[in-house]
Amino acid sequence: MTTTKTWLLGLDQQVWILAAGRLLSHIGTGFTMFYAPIFFVNQVGLSATQVGIALGSASISGVLGRFFGGAWSDNPAWGRKKTLLLALAIAAVADIFLASANDFSLLVMGNMLQGLGIGFYWPAAETVVADLTTGDQRNEAFAIARLSDNIGLGLGVILGGVLISTTENYRLLFVLDGFTFVAFFWLVFFAIKESHRYAVEKPPVAENPKESNWLSALGDRRLVVFLAVNIVFTMYISQIQSTAPLYFTNFIEFQPELISLLFTWHVVFASVCQLPVARLLNRFSRPKALIISLLFWGIGFALMGSVGLAMLPSLGGAILTLGVLSFAMIAYTPSASSLVVDLAPESQRGTYLAWNSQCWAIGYLIGPPLGGWALDHSAAIAHGFWLMAALSILPCIVTLLFLEKLIQKNRGAVPNTPE
Repeated sequence: MTTTKTWLLGLDQQVWILAAGRLLSHIGTGFTMFYAPIFFVNQVGLSATQVGIALGSASISGVLGRFFGGAWSDNPAWGRKKTLLLALAIAAVADIFLASANDFSLLVMGNMLQGLGIGFYWPAAETVVADLTTGDQRNEAFAIARLSDNIGLGLGVILGGVLISTTENYRLLFVLDGFTFVAFFWLVFFAIKESHRYAVEKPPVAENPKESNWLSALGDRRLVVFLAVNIVFTMYISQIQSTAPLYFTNFIEFQPELISLLFTWHVVFASVCQLPVARLLNRFSRPKALIISLLFWGIGFALMGSVGLAMLPSLGGAILTLGVLSFAMIAYTPSASSLVVDLAPESQRGTYLAWNSQCWAIGYLIGPPLGGWALDHSAAIAHGFWLMAALSILPCIVTLLFLEKLIQKNRGAVPNTPE
């Protein structure tokens, strides 16, 4: 573990600097997340299908970015810092295309560049946090990173709404998003040191370079089992962002202003609870923490369907539902990243975390179309979709219990090596 000065909670100061950068960049993401589809459909004149295809193209290029992002993060000649800088530079360039897009081709190009940048970003950013922390610190460190993301996203959505209501200039949002990536780039350039130990020290003679490839990581049965259930987790998160707002609009008939307030509550509640929940879950093994998250996902989805079926008061039920789903999300994110780091050999952290990040690309390819299909059908199917989602946690719980047995078996065979 690379160490420098420590700040709050005994964490390396670079963890806090990186968190500040993540907060900044997610303000930019919040500017564009909800407003980009509105702009390109209602003002540029593209069809909703074209915009959906363009937004989905980011996941395709994101798979490629994660592949190289993980490999380059683990490469001593390249390392985490250079990969992170490349990611931020690509994301900033993507906003140039998006800010000037007047047709489908430029929109696709901008989104594919954005997806590529995000793909490079996640393995490198998560690996830096892992490098700078010990096992006992990681849950809180990843929680701080996610807290920064959530606060930034919430601020961006609010500020983006203010800008649109006062200037009606949607393109300005993409310009400001680009500036946040540029600012984050310079913060990393000047304030973050390379955290890959073998990039700053001579690697051990016994290290086998083949160990860092993607296929060898898939030889770890524990990782493969986790990836199977992790795709489902990311599909769950995609439902909050893509399916739930439309469900509230079309089937519960909430006004857009009320939906905005509900999702602001969702983000704020997640932000307030993130650190206390991470500290509480440190008492449990990583698989058990994820099982706790699954239980809250199941409760939240059941509540969502109950609100739609008028079994709960619509507004109070929606507030309760999004609160429970916030808890489910913040229990998942740091525990999942910490588990992957626990499984990974030090020389393969970037690759393991890149596989973890690939689950997000896959989950976001499957989740939104699946939810959209349900909402395009009858009310009975739309309401039943949430109840089926609640039941889907059962095989996931069984899978995580099996994963815990695999981890315990591996510990019995190979003694843990403290960092």
